[in-house]
Amino acid sequence: MPGARAALPDRAAAVRRVFLGLLVANVAVVAAKVVIGVRAGSLSVLGDAVHSSVDALNNIVFVALMRVAGAAPDEDHPYGHGKFEPVGALGILVFLSVTCFELLKSAITGLVRGVQPPHLTALELGFLGATLLVNVWVTWYEGRRGRQLDSELLVADAAHTRVDVLITVGVLAGAMLSRRGIRNVDAIIAILVTVLVARVGWDIVRGSLPSLVDQVAREPAAIRKAAEGVRGVDSAYAIRSRKAAGVVFAELTIGVTGSLTVDEAHAIADLVEDRLKSELRLDQVVVHIEPC
Repeated sequence: MPGARAALPDRAAAVRRVFLGLLVANVAVVAAKVVIGVRAGSLSVLGDAVHSSVDALNNIVFVALMRVAGAAPDEDHPYGHGKFEPVGALGILVFLSVTCFELLKSAITGLVRGVQPPHLTALELGFLGATLLVNVWVTWYEGRRGRQLDSELLVADAAHTRVDVLITVGVLAGAMLSRRGIRNVDAIIAILVTVLVARVGWDIVRGSLPSLVDQVAREPAAIRKAAEGVRGVDSAYAIRSRKAAGVVFAELTIGVTGSLTVDEAHAIADLVEDRLKSELRLDQVVVHIEPC
């Protein structure tokens, strides 16, 4: 059990290191955008710098959030603080909702008023292309580390960055197609991107809710089969499992022969715990003993 308790702080520290690395990258991107925007006198580039500064601010908030999520259990949170992580992941939906609203607003305005898409200079197009490459790398790296660390927050933030990729691709595609005389292309692309952003939001919800609502982490039948496979266990029942911040918890009751001594019954419970951890990749297991 001590190893399982130590796993959460180590994992939280690893997630924090990822966000700190992304913070450095985002600060460098903001600095580059400000320099280019000032020298070129481009308000759109400076506006993009403001957007990137929000990403950097998010990294700072998430570092602080993971410090809370990785804290050891205390009197008020006896099961730990791991659920703060999926709560933070759902918080990203606020930013995605604002993005969807702004995209739909610009799309409707473009369709109704026939607004012409902005003319981007070669410098701005090249700059957007460079930003796209950076965001593609961030999305890949953050998503990969999120899956390795089983972090809902990293995966959700990677999805948020993927939205930036979609928007940049949409802007580049709209700029190129509008030069070919295609009407309303900016509005059409904005609507398509809005649909994709909504899908990303749904994926975040689907990935974060199971741990928040204590969805079953391992099938009860699999836990029962593994437990009853231990010599001395007559039955296994009252099985529960859940997952929070990458840690899988399970609780069950085993029936043993009533003539066993306390030490013998506890030895069987220890065998059940070890088997469940090794076969079903459970981190913390609580085994109750009942005579039968």
